[in-house]
Amino acid sequence: MEFGLLGDVEVRVGGRIVDVGHSRQRCVLVALLVEANRLVPVDVLVDRVWGEQVPHRARNAVAGYVSRLRQVLPDEVSIVGRQGGYVLTVDPMSVDLHRFAGLVEQARVTPDEAVKLLNDALGLWRGEPFSTLDTPWLATVRSALEARRFAALLDRNDLALEQGRHTELLAELDATAAAFPLDERLAGQLMLALYRCGRQADALLRYEQVRLRLADELGADPGPELRLLHKKILTGDLALPVGRTVPRQLPAPPRSFAGRARELAALDAVRTGPVVVSGMGGVGKTALAVHWAHRVVARFPDGQLYLNLRGFGPDDAMTTGEALHALLDALGLRVPASVDAQVSRYRSALADKRMLILLDNARDADQVRSLLPGSPGCLVLVTSRTRLTGLVATDGAHPIALGLLSEQESRELLADRLGATPIDSAATAEIITRCAGLPLALTVVAARAACTGFPLKAIAAELRGGLDPFDGGDSATDVRTVFSWSYRALGPAAARLFRLLGLHPGPDVCARAASGLLGTPQIRPLLAELTRAHLLVEHQPGRYVLHDLLRAYAVEQAEIHDSVADRRLATRRLLDHYVRTSRAAARLLNPAREVITPAFTDFAQALSWFTTEHRVLLAAAEHAGATGFDTHAWHLAQALAEFLERRGHWPDLAALGQVALAAALNLADPLAQSHAHHFLARADTQLDRLSDAQFHLQCSLHTAADPVGQARTRRELARLSERQGDHDQALRHCRQALDLYRAAGHRHGQADVLSAIGWYQALLGDLDRALSSCREALVLLEELDDQDGQARTWDSLGHIRHHRGDHHDAIACYQRSLDLFRSLGDHHRIADVLVHLGDSHLAAGEPGRARRAWREALGLIEDLDHPDADAVRARLSPLRTQSLSAATTGHWS
Repeated sequence: MEFGLLGDVEVRVGGRIVDVGHSRQRCVLVALLVEANRLVPVDVLVDRVWGEQVPHRARNAVAGYVSRLRQVLPDEVSIVGRQGGYVLTVDPMSVDLHRFAGLVEQARVTPDEAVKLLNDALGLWRGEPFSTLDTPWLATVRSALEARRFAALLDRNDLALEQGRHTELLAELDATAAAFPLDERLAGQLMLALYRCGRQADALLRYEQVRLRLADELGADPGPELRLLHKKILTGDLALPVGRTVPRQLPAPPRSFAGRARELAALDAVRTGPVVVSGMGGVGKTALAVHWAHRVVARFPDGQLYLNLRGFGPDDAMTTGEALHALLDALGLRVPASVDAQVSRYRSALADKRMLILLDNARDADQVRSLLPGSPGCLVLVTSRTRLTGLVATDGAHPIALGLLSEQESRELLADRLGATPIDSAATAEIITRCAGLPLALTVVAARAACTGFPLKAIAAELRGGLDPFDGGDSATDVRTVFSWSYRALGPAAARLFRLLGLHPGPDVCARAASGLLGTPQIRPLLAELTRAHLLVEHQPGRYVLHDLLRAYAVEQAEIHDSVADRRLATRRLLDHYVRTSRAAARLLNPAREVITPAFTDFAQALSWFTTEHRVLLAAAEHAGATGFDTHAWHLAQALAEFLERRGHWPDLAALGQVALAAALNLADPLAQSHAHHFLARADTQLDRLSDAQFHLQCSLHTAADPVGQARTRRELARLSERQGDHDQALRHCRQALDLYRAAGHRHGQADVLSAIGWYQALLGDLDRALSSCREALVLLEELDDQDGQARTWDSLGHIRHHRGDHHDAIACYQRSLDLFRSLGDHHRIADVLVHLGDSHLAAGEPGRARRAWREALGLIEDLDHPDADAVRARLSPLRTQSLSAATTGHWS
């Protein structure tokens, strides 16, 4: 099996080309193959296939393309839907694009075989990559790949010339230089080959041709490297100057190095201009820079300079004068008195050189700017805890943000460090989790295990006690100290926000919540300061994550600098924000709730907010209950429960119910206790813990003194009876609930229960009465403008019509339900109704429309990690389609 992308897209199995479909489908395959074995979100696939002209239902189209690719690709290739995207699992060496990258990488680390490996890599190209496909993304990737191919070609030429293979290379160099007449490096290679073949005059003529063409087309002269080569050819002297000392100042490469393939590829792609590698303290910036610098030593024959600028650490940051003095010393040059003269001498010395300058641990852009050479032959690699945005904006620096190691990369680093130490898989997993992908933490822990000989289980247990175990014995290997160097560089307001963010209980935080925590609306500049310092990560626009070990450090600093009263007040402000906002959102999900000043404009916006924040809200409710904010815990649970029910997050609802019940008992509030028992019963019913559900519903009935509370419990008892298969009992509970709602004048409750009565009547086969009950419910729901309730009831009506044999009427009902759910933006419900709609289309003798509905449903379901995905895939199976014409459509109760 071979995947060819470096030409037209081809998939070959046993020498036979497999038809992978039309151009859009091939685009999806290319997008997945480029990221082989990595998750590609559906939105990214849509963007890569269509660019700006995204058609309606593009996500569904992508799902269809993926489904068809699964059918034609060989068994050893899998495409799995996961976390809102797809992963194509394949041996990277079966994809020519990845094989090319692997051979180029191997050539960098095995210089003795580099020419052969690069020739093998270049031999994989069959023309322009995916030449018959054309989208904006593919054009960008194609351009980048061509640049990588050209860079590999030039590297191969340099190495071959160093080996004296100028004769065999000459014809190819001549042809390539004709195709790229303005490339000075290529021109220099051809001139050198001509000279070494005894053709000095031709070499000089080639220089003159390049010089004239550059002047004519670009208005520029040849660069210093080409001019120097011309001078040496002119004088017949291509040897290095006698007595010249080449600086080799790089520190030793890191003993262990794992992962970072993407960052190394980005560094490989840079030819000119400074590069800024930024990241939090301890993330491995210096290790990456030094590791890469050793790999590319051959690219910089004039040497490598290294300087620690001390931007963050126990010592004062290096001044510009100190840095220039050190660099000029390394070059063996006299140091002038003034800084301006030092800059001039430094840049003059590097004008015709090919050198690598590694400036480690920079504090800011101003510290670096004077150390940048003025000519393109040298490459400057800068590491910093800040992003050095100024260098990117004004000096054309290439930014590379270094993140945390993945779980697999962490495992590889730990295994390499531990060497012969026995590996305990459970303990290793806990160590990796506690270190949270921070290389410094992993290396300190591995060193402790190696030095003490303690079993990993004991080492893992130590890590549960805060930051103390992450102390390697000196300032450079003490995680707490390393963090402190970044923290001390913050302004007072940003430092306070950092400390208080440690109190936030959720997985991430939005700007408004951070504003509530700090008690000021002026939050964006402070978040930006923390982000620039890599103490906070903006992982989505407007949403920020604090690394687990940084969180522990922030909590320590808060305990030192902020009083207990200040920390508690900040927590109260944060919980106030979540209670106020979640109750406003819940009001739009369920119009029967009390009226609250709205923070959202419609149902879809509220649903989207809950989808984004629900993990944070769960953590906030648990934190509120654990820290004595029982009223906040109860209100958060009440607001969040509606969303969790809609999304079917039953384990979360069960956990939330326990938080709500504990808070309600502490508050001695019978009504709140009734609600909490109701939450628990709802979750237990769906999780098939039916005896527990029965217990909680009896408790709810006992504590619900008002008719509405009792009606709500009766409604839940109906759901429990349905789960137990007793539809008669479910109907009796609903009728009791209807009487209670009517007595209380609760119209929303009446409408909901009437719809449920119709559903249970349908399940009992009493379709005429079911139709009447649902119609009565629909009238009331329309008067209340409850679109969600209307959509549910139209779905029930579709079910009733379907089972009466009125399939076209069922289709019309499902379409009404679908239109309403689309207007609400409720994708879970849309997917459910599409499945029902497909069933009715099939029963009506319309299999094509049935499959279209199911395919659209599957596209949504795979994005949503829906539990019914396999059932929908089964419907799309040709063997199953014919047997589903009389299928019973599913429903929610």
